[in-house]
Amino acid sequence: MKGKLLYEGKAKQVFEVEGNDTHLILSYKNDATAFNGQKKAQFVGKGRYNNLISAKVFEFLKSKGVESHFERSLNDTEQFVQKTRIVPLEVIVRNIAAGSITRRIGIPEKTVFNPPLVELCYKNDAFGDPVINDDHALILTDITKEELDDIKATALTINEHLKEFFLGVDLTLADFKIEFGRNQEGAIILSDEVSPDTCRLWDTATGEKMDKDVFREDLGDLLDVYDKILKRLEAVQ
Repeated sequence: MKGKLLYEGKAKQVFEVEGNDTHLILSYKNDATAFNGQKKAQFVGKGRYNNLISAKVFEFLKSKGVESHFERSLNDTEQFVQKTRIVPLEVIVRNIAAGSITRRIGIPEKTVFNPPLVELCYKNDAFGDPVINDDHALILTDITKEELDDIKATALTINEHLKEFFLGVDLTLADFKIEFGRNQEGAIILSDEVSPDTCRLWDTATGEKMDKDVFREDLGDLLDVYDKILKRLEAVQ
């Protein structure tokens, strides 16, 4: 079923599906990177956690009417997904100030954003995925103003659903990063992954960081944290 390797990124590999031009196989790797690839490590089993957690997120979002490229999990580390052409934008939704925004413009950590703050980054490693504005996004991609507005509105809708999803397992969603892609019909839909690699999650009771910041900041055992998240999700589903 799995064909040739088409692309390999920092955290995933993309394979063609033999005899199928509309779908791909997404394989989650054990690699962890931070600071635009400046910090790297491997954690045996990390790919399994990201695959299974991301699958649960996509299934939940589907139940809320959010279309994504996700079709189904194939095994512990692979997903069967719609083929999409990724829009080179990272869409970041911030509920609480953390990470780069505190360093870039001095907003104190844990400042609550009401309404949530939406930021765009140009998905380009050579330039360090810089923060851009709407006008930049329209120049750098093939999307229209209407499509960009829809992307941002969808991101905010996803935010409300994800806050509910994670609060159900006693996790506070501080922020997250998502990507969108254009499918075979030309529609722009949620793509890539939604996992502890792409979300900032804090234990609601203790404030403990339970995401890739554990790796970024050398706070503890990354696999142990991801295992806790998966077990919480499995306990309520």
